[in-house]
Amino acid sequence: MSFNFNELRNSLRTLVLLTVVSGFGFTFTTPVSEAYPIFAQQNYENPREANGRLVCANCHLAQKPTELEVPQAVLPNTVFEAVIEIPYDQQVKQVLANGKKGDLNVGMVLILPEGFELAPADRIPAELKEKVGNLYYTPYSPEKKNILVVGPVPGKKYSKMVVPILSPDPATNKNVSFLKYPIYVGGNRGRGQLYPDGSRSNNTIYNTPAPGTITTITPIQSKKGGYEITITKADGSIITEKIPGGPDLVVKEGDVVTADQPLTNNPNVGGFGQKDVEVVLQNPTRVQGLLAFFVCILLGQILLVVKKKQFEKVQLAEMNF
Repeated sequence: MSFNFNELRNSLRTLVLLTVVSGFGFTFTTPVSEAYPIFAQQNYENPREANGRLVCANCHLAQKPTELEVPQAVLPNTVFEAVIEIPYDQQVKQVLANGKKGDLNVGMVLILPEGFELAPADRIPAELKEKVGNLYYTPYSPEKKNILVVGPVPGKKYSKMVVPILSPDPATNKNVSFLKYPIYVGGNRGRGQLYPDGSRSNNTIYNTPAPGTITTITPIQSKKGGYEITITKADGSIITEKIPGGPDLVVKEGDVVTADQPLTNNPNVGGFGQKDVEVVLQNPTRVQGLLAFFVCILLGQILLVVKKKQFEKVQLAEMNF
């Protein structure tokens, strides 16, 4: 039996080609609506811009509150917790990428000072592990371990997140000092209104591109749905605007519309918020010195009271004579 090297080479080429195509197919069929905060990681080296705004605000246009709680002061080389709350009405539904309605997801980015990082698993107490739950926090990049991201995760379960943080030790890290440091957090709920390339998602309002009269409204025959709106301008020219599935139309055929007039409602029920707090990396020697100072003050006050009582007894004895 002869061995044909050409057939083997062709078979290998076919196998490699199928593998590559399958890989690309998996990549492109992953829903982009589930990609944040990967969007920020792929497009921005640093998630905090020079003006202090976090980059998540570029895609999530609505403003919503986000809360962050940390201890006022922490000791070096200790584990403490940061509590992040992303509140929203959990009864509302958002527009999904397929045009249907579903629950909101949440995500967040936490920017810690240089030297602070996610606590190792073997340093986290059992009680704190229970608070963290099944959340898996990841560094923003290999170079920025002090920036943590998570999401998207179900909002009904994780609208409150607990992050275990390890404080640095200035004795081993010369780039850290006993100072007050800022901590920044950004939290989003729901899908964004824009993609990083500037294109709009179906979770935003669509406006009239030009004034005119709506001639026809034709449903788009696809799984995601949507509409194709034809507008006839005053000069007789025709323009077409495609509305993806999700937002509800607020116009009908025959309506006269002006420039930038809404064609749909605003389906967005989520939004983004950011907050910053401060934490003090406290020197244990200072705490010990303060405690010693308090003890000295307490002893001094006690001695003064005792001395006063002695003086009063002496005065009382002299008055008896």
